Amino acid sequence: MAATKPKKAIHFLPLFALATVPLIMVLGNSMLIPILPQMQEEIGISKFQASLVITLFSVPAGVIIPLAGFLSDRYTRKVVIIPALLLYGAGGVVAGVAAWLMDQPYAVIMAGRVLQGLGAAGTASIAMALAGDLWSGASRAKALGIIEASNGLGKVLSPIIGSLIALLFWYAAFFAFPIICILSAALVYFFVKEPKKSGSKQSPKEYIGALKKTFKAQGKWLLTAYLAGSIALFILFGVLFYISQILEEKYKVADLMRGLILSIPLLAMCTTSLVTGAKIKKNMRLMKILIVSGLALIGVPLAIAAFFNNPYVSLGLLVVSGIGTGLVLPCLNTMITSAVQKAERGAVTALYGSVRFLGVAAGPPIFGALMDTPKIMFSIMAALAGVCAVMAFFLIQVGTEGGGSNPERYEQIAQQQKLLTRRKARA
Repeated sequence: MAATKPKKAIHFLPLFALATVPLIMVLGNSMLIPILPQMQEEIGISKFQASLVITLFSVPAGVIIPLAGFLSDRYTRKVVIIPALLLYGAGGVVAGVAAWLMDQPYAVIMAGRVLQGLGAAGTASIAMALAGDLWSGASRAKALGIIEASNGLGKVLSPIIGSLIALLFWYAAFFAFPIICILSAALVYFFVKEPKKSGSKQSPKEYIGALKKTFKAQGKWLLTAYLAGSIALFILFGVLFYISQILEEKYKVADLMRGLILSIPLLAMCTTSLVTGAKIKKNMRLMKILIVSGLALIGVPLAIAAFFNNPYVSLGLLVVSGIGTGLVLPCLNTMITSAVQKAERGAVTALYGSVRFLGVAAGPPIFGALMDTPKIMFSIMAALAGVCAVMAFFLIQVGTEGGGSNPERYEQIAQQQKLLTRRKARA
């Protein structure tokens, strides 16, 4: 029986269902950032302990994502995504009930956040891999751009949503998670028709061997792409945490207004992601140019921000960095998702998701530790973005083996190999 080919046309309902997955995933961090100062006051914790609300969600996700990728390659994407969403929602219930009923809820809230992180491991990166299975060529780039824009939209809306929900009671956001996770799981279950897997399942040894071959052939540019995505999100979430703390401590900005302010650079990133995904199509040379340019746009404003002490100036510069992030991420998504055969796509994409999560996890505590020396903090971050831009320029080799110049190349090879196998079997 012939293998199912990826669909060319984009259908609204499957894409909408998949786009809700990263949107919900990002709510896990961004929705809580505006309420962290209030949480510190309500349960009597330090700034560092508050930052761990973000970290203890992101670190478990980053560690478990590779396993989720393997499971999605071995079985199906939906078998991973749907239970992951339900676990994500359950963690929100644990954290919310602890905040509601316990006098000293911090430890149980952290346990709930760990559960949410474990659930998040099977969400966004697996949704990206599934999009790679469903669509190809320019349709894939467009779909991934929309999914990244959905991720960005979640970042835009979540500070506002978090601030609004906190008007009811500060921990209300935790109870919002199970509702939206169940809705997303239902959408994926009913509207996403996953292509059937063909051929026999690889053993873990064969699977690891295939991954080793992939990284041996393409490791330099893949690792550079991983680093670029991680650093972009590390800087974004770190600066957002920094600005949120300054607005609360120094300027006494109310929760809702703080959420609205934080949404501005995220809106710039979301809009840029949407436009970038629609324009890049299969043009790998353009993707490389946009990645290098985007990293420069992330770094230069940070270097300028080192000489200003006003959070609103920093916010304006962060808008430019948000545009840079919106250029970088859709290009990386398309390159990485198109780089390998379907059989290893889940793992390669999951590793990318893993380092993205770890970047998000590291941002708040590191920026929090450097808050008292903003000039040093911004200078270090600008240097990091600059190093990534240089690495991307030299190590992402467009048009050569390992550069991923033809997004369909690996799928075509896989189809040819399967055809040869069938012919030999008939002979």
